[in-house]
Amino acid sequence: MKIYNTLTKKKEEFVPITPGKVGIYVCGPTVYNFIHIGNARPMIVFDTLRRYFEYKGMEVNYVSNFTDVDDKIIKKSIEEGVPAHEVSERFIAECKKDMEGMNVKPATHHPKATEEIDGMIEMIETLIEKGYAYEKNGTVYFRTRECDGYGKLSKKNLDDLTAGIRIAVSDEKDDAMDFVLWKPKKEGEPFWTSPWGDGRPGWHIECSVMSKKYVGATIDIHAGGEDLVFPHHENEIAQSECCNGVTFANYWMHNAFLNIDNKKMSKSAGNFFTVREISEKYPLQIIRFFMLSAHYRSPLNFSDTLVEAAKAGLERILTAVDNIKTVMPGLTEEAVAADEANIAALSGLVEKYEAAMDDDLNTADAIAAIFEIVKLANTTVKDGSKAYAAKLLATIEELCEVLGIITEKEEEILDSDIEALIEERQAARKAKNFARADEIRDLLLEKGIVLKDTREGVKWSRA
Repeated sequence: MKIYNTLTKKKEEFVPITPGKVGIYVCGPTVYNFIHIGNARPMIVFDTLRRYFEYKGMEVNYVSNFTDVDDKIIKKSIEEGVPAHEVSERFIAECKKDMEGMNVKPATHHPKATEEIDGMIEMIETLIEKGYAYEKNGTVYFRTRECDGYGKLSKKNLDDLTAGIRIAVSDEKDDAMDFVLWKPKKEGEPFWTSPWGDGRPGWHIECSVMSKKYVGATIDIHAGGEDLVFPHHENEIAQSECCNGVTFANYWMHNAFLNIDNKKMSKSAGNFFTVREISEKYPLQIIRFFMLSAHYRSPLNFSDTLVEAAKAGLERILTAVDNIKTVMPGLTEEAVAADEANIAALSGLVEKYEAAMDDDLNTADAIAAIFEIVKLANTTVKDGSKAYAAKLLATIEELCEVLGIITEKEEEILDSDIEALIEERQAARKAKNFARADEIRDLLLEKGIVLKDTREGVKWSRA
């Protein structure tokens, strides 16, 4: 398999550190709100990468963190008048719901920053001992100019970066480009005790510590959105390699941005959507299929027109699967003359699919290969044997499973069942059993039923 390595700016043959095993670290979300549709792209893309390695028989250690201490989390906690950990735990749970809806497999490990503070303090102490970090009035900074090769991932030059700084630089810093490893506490903020006083870690240090603990000092693949290349991933490399004395990651993968109707997503532009909001309009399986319809390094435009096209494409696959299941019982048990040629054609298309996935995870071309298999199935299944039909079915299901696409059509929910569930939800709300009420709403959403609370009562519609 070849992977485009952001570090070298070229496709390289993937060679794992340990044969048959692969360690992947993917930067996860900061949990202060529901995840947005931009967060969904790396989750889906790198979950697919993991699934493909597993398809190829490799043992995958897939680690993705939750940043559960951050200025935004603290701001949210102050606004709500609750402890910061209540905010982060609530939105970790909500994030996991959305991940399940997108059929993103749970990571091998989902470490939380607040549970790894001791490791961060230890790494900072090592960096100070080695001369790569220094403390000023309770703040610890990393010396970027002491790190050979700083900027090698982003291809940025320190002098150029310094020249571009227009804001006043704190007198505490030895250099404008030095970044924070530890910051002193502020009134009302969560804090931990350290050799430099009570405080909390900077953002960059957490991934260096968690990736080393759960994957190793050197990672096979480090991944995330392209917005993380600088400064986050650049700073991870600097502090990790200076501390550990070994290469931090052998391969770097970054997905491109997601735009909304050809515009950058932002709250100020009014085109900022959470995954939960999108799920009220489209089943998340369609969103996953849409995300994989373009190469992960290509910018992706999210629009109703394109999502509807993805919906139609997914429906073609699901209909073909249903058709095979319908036809199969009536087919002959004995092999027929057409089987050999059809199976050869099927094998060729599987090879085409694998070639696409081996070429830097080209899911767009892999989906095109699945469509060709669907076309083959639609035109040949009735003339083949039961064994051939079973092979067609198993092949489509297996290749879709690698993409995280569920080939079972959801059962149509009857109007009477919907009304019964709505009544149960209303009763649960009246009894202040909000957990059950939310559970029913989520269940109906999964079935494509959108609820809307109005003055006239609850209204429902099919997505």
